[in-house]
Amino acid sequence: MIFDTHIHLNSEVYKDNLSDLLKNASLKGINLFNCVSFDLESSIEAIEIANKYDNVYATIGFIPTEHKKWDESSISKLKSLMTTSTKIIAVGEIGLDYYWEKDEQIKVKQKEMFIKQIELANELNLPVSIHARDALQDCLDILKDHKCNKTGVMHCYSGSLELAKEFIKLGYKIAFGGVLTFKNSLKVKEVLKGISLKDIVFETDAPYLAPTPYRGKVNLPEYIYETVKYASNLLNIEQSKLEEVTYNNSLEIFHVKKYEI
Repeated sequence: MIFDTHIHLNSEVYKDNLSDLLKNASLKGINLFNCVSFDLESSIEAIEIANKYDNVYATIGFIPTEHKKWDESSISKLKSLMTTSTKIIAVGEIGLDYYWEKDEQIKVKQKEMFIKQIELANELNLPVSIHARDALQDCLDILKDHKCNKTGVMHCYSGSLELAKEFIKLGYKIAFGGVLTFKNSLKVKEVLKGISLKDIVFETDAPYLAPTPYRGKVNLPEYIYETVKYASNLLNIEQSKLEEVTYNNSLEIFHVKKYEI
């Protein structure tokens, strides 16, 4: 069994055939999905999808790149969504993204968004899904200074093994997606091989970052199977064992129960 800990089922590209895509994924043993949001609108959509499908959960929040949509009312609006579903399992994806950002004032705003959403997660007693792009050290510093009580997942981790171990010390799981299968992702492979199985979870980040051999195409829910298979070969471990351990890791970090078909 596989738990996709980070997928955007609320993406427009899945709108017309989501049920079929989830059924196809279930044939490969993928039976739990965490539908993650970018902003208020996608948070509402994630909740609607989670309410419709028994094996889908929702994560609500503002990604740092959506800083233009963030204002003083954003936290109260996110909090109000909690009354619409019992399927909300985390706040995210939240964090810092400096990849395109050179404006220091916007970086400051991203940090404010991040901290306020960590505080929201603590108020709601939820873990977080962390987006950290070209900003891992700042992200680590904030997580040390503003502890998330339920910790969470480092989504699409692409940093060093040394930094990964620092996040793990804080209680975070490291998420691996399609990038792991890319030929030049040597650093990501090093991290996978350098940490304990108990600290690993898997994700697609679909519809983005499809794994080899589907790289460059729309990522589908079922493609996480390719990433897990690749990881099992890299770690020289039976795929069924890796699936079992990482599935349980995912249940633990998001505080949900095993899905029984």
